[in-house]
Amino acid sequence: MTNNETANLLDLFLKGGILMYPILFCSIIALVIVVERFLILRKSAIDAGQFMLKLRSVLQRGNIMEGINFCSRSSAPLANILRKGLTKFPEGHDRIREAIENAGKEETFKLEHRLGILASIAGIAPLLGFLGTVTGMIGAFRTIQERGGAVNPGDLAGGIWEALLTTAFGLLVGIVAYGFYNYFVNRVGRFVYEMENGSEEFLDLVVSGQLDTEPEKEAPRRKSSAPSDEYFQRKPDR
Repeated sequence: MTNNETANLLDLFLKGGILMYPILFCSIIALVIVVERFLILRKSAIDAGQFMLKLRSVLQRGNIMEGINFCSRSSAPLANILRKGLTKFPEGHDRIREAIENAGKEETFKLEHRLGILASIAGIAPLLGFLGTVTGMIGAFRTIQERGGAVNPGDLAGGIWEALLTTAFGLLVGIVAYGFYNYFVNRVGRFVYEMENGSEEFLDLVVSGQLDTEPEKEAPRRKSSAPSDEYFQRKPDR
């Protein structure tokens, strides 16, 4: 961007009036949230089908600790939920289900974090723009009144600039924020679907008794017919 283009943008911003500042603030907050959510959701993405296939293979070998370690190697919401369920395995089915439900709520909250702010910005930014339109038109009509109706278009330009610029800027910020909000809501919905399916598959595995976690019992020793050491150590009767 050249110096002239930068100067023109700054000039347009200043002509928009004081309400351009809160709209600019909204755009900065929205940008921060969009970048942060992109990074979080990218980090949370896994192939849920492959993950469950590998976890099932580990658990069916009866190694719960290996299953916990396998889940701990991923930061995905589904992995966190199942890891917390596995840690409650010795406490029974009810405790496992309770742990999974609580973990699911926690992971959903993390995924939806700050999306409410983005939705608010999508609604507030256009309203600030419309408010700028109102204040701009008020300024234009005040100029007409002060000049007694004898005005030329140049006298009204300032108010009209303010009215149009704040509306355009506010709508731009609102539209972009709303678009990203819907995108993130859809992504979160996909994560929630994967979490619910994975949790149900895991609980079915637990309830069906396919996880054999009891160590194999040692085969009982057969009693030997040979005399014991005690027998040889006894003194002969006199």
